[in-house]
Amino acid sequence: MDRIKITGGAPLHGVIPISGAKNAALPLMIASLLSEDVLTLTNVPRLADVALLARILGNHGLDVTIAGKRPGELELTGQTVRLDARSIVDTTAPYELVSRMRASFWVLGPLLARMGHARVSLPGGCAIGTRPVDFLLMAMERLGAKIEIENGYAVAEAKNGLKGAEIDFPKVTVGGTHVALMAATLAEGTTVIHNAAREPEIVDVADCLIKMGAKIKGAGTSTIEISGVSRLQGAHHRVISDRIEAGTYAMCVAMAGGDVMLEGAQPELFENALDVLREAGAEIAATNEGIRVRRNGHGIDPVAVTTEPFPGFPTDLQAQLMGLMTKAKGKSRITETIFENRFMHVQELARLGAHIHLDGQTAIVEGVSTLKGAPVMATDLRASVSLVIAGLAAQGDTVVNRVYHLDRGFESLERKLAACGAQIERISGEG
Repeated sequence: MDRIKITGGAPLHGVIPISGAKNAALPLMIASLLSEDVLTLTNVPRLADVALLARILGNHGLDVTIAGKRPGELELTGQTVRLDARSIVDTTAPYELVSRMRASFWVLGPLLARMGHARVSLPGGCAIGTRPVDFLLMAMERLGAKIEIENGYAVAEAKNGLKGAEIDFPKVTVGGTHVALMAATLAEGTTVIHNAAREPEIVDVADCLIKMGAKIKGAGTSTIEISGVSRLQGAHHRVISDRIEAGTYAMCVAMAGGDVMLEGAQPELFENALDVLREAGAEIAATNEGIRVRRNGHGIDPVAVTTEPFPGFPTDLQAQLMGLMTKAKGKSRITETIFENRFMHVQELARLGAHIHLDGQTAIVEGVSTLKGAPVMATDLRASVSLVIAGLAAQGDTVVNRVYHLDRGFESLERKLAACGAQIERISGEG
């Protein structure tokens, strides 16, 4: 099992290319199930989750072709993924695949919309909370599907096709919005999604579906209207840049100090997080190339943040911000409102010398002047990178174990940081 070793203290200088957004690429790949024609996606990140979803879609009969680096392209240029769902041969998504990636449960909507039936394993537990699929199933039932839970599977039928309906989510749900949006494109009549998620990744999926012939209004607002069509065509679509990756590297620079251009980052996708970083003392400037982040000569100021659905501070940057605040000059308050049990990184940060007190869903982080390197264990994707951020400023060596979590969501993290001067390397072997 690979590990990542970081020797803290080196400032970061240079350019970090920002990859395509994982949280857009995965639902975009799933959306290919809606059409008999080829969907070609560019700027797809090279991630373990992308490769796993390609396998899962292949199980349904899709022909998935992933083209890597071409002559003349930069080393970290995104992949091109070609998805051909001409023949769907299996509408069952088995437990052994769904249990490895919760987002794969979302195939339920497109399979129902196009094939009229689907049998998809319930995803089971999750390290950062239950993340129930109740809202997603409710949305499919509102569209006319009949759903039974049998032996751990959601068995859904819509023999006469899905029908447009009003879907009112009691709570903002990104997964529910993605699935309702995809399924409604082929439903007969008009569907209106109320209290829809507004994340940029929702907008990116809607933009792609519109290229495929879908009729969608209001994506990016809390009310989305979809007029169903009889079929969708193929399309070419470029995945938006990853705002979570960009925010993470911005926090790396704020922690280590230095001056880095986040090439291809789109500031409009995470303004709230950039404002928090400015409050913490980082200099942030949008340019034609991306976002320039600097922190030179002064310390990190404490902040008070509550995670919220977009456009609020993203839960997927909460762990990284906590890593940064371990060295702030004073007390920070970080409140998590999206997922329960998303403070599993606290005890590992404490191993580096962080002072963090938990009060329910709020973490009070008392900044310390010195962190000291230690072996630590990654518990999930975002928690693992918070340990990397802390390690960049810790004295001595920090060794992060279980980095397969990192590989699920960060493309070539150690190579990108090392290119900017970080003393970081991947160690292969048991750990």
